Amino acid sequence: MPARFVPLSVVAEMLTISASQAYALVRSGELRAIKVGGRGQWRVEITELEAYIQRQYDATERELVEERSRDEDRSRTPAAGH
Repeated sequence: MPARFVPLSVVAEMLTISASQAYALVRSGELRAIKVGGRGQWRVEITELEAYIQRQYDATERELVEERSRDEDRSRTPAAGH
């Protein structure tokens, strides 16, 4: 049975980021996590990580669409003085 929750070190490895960057995602609320155990170690549910990844794909797609739209607008606007 695959693990339901993973530590931030695994999140960092999966996203190819540092452990401090993974912690920052949790602290900012971008990535939902829970604290477990007596020492309050952070754990991220795999489904939450997948949802975060999907949100990042969606945000990136929106940015690219906006960028293409701006590029198209610039190409349709004649340059000043021409």
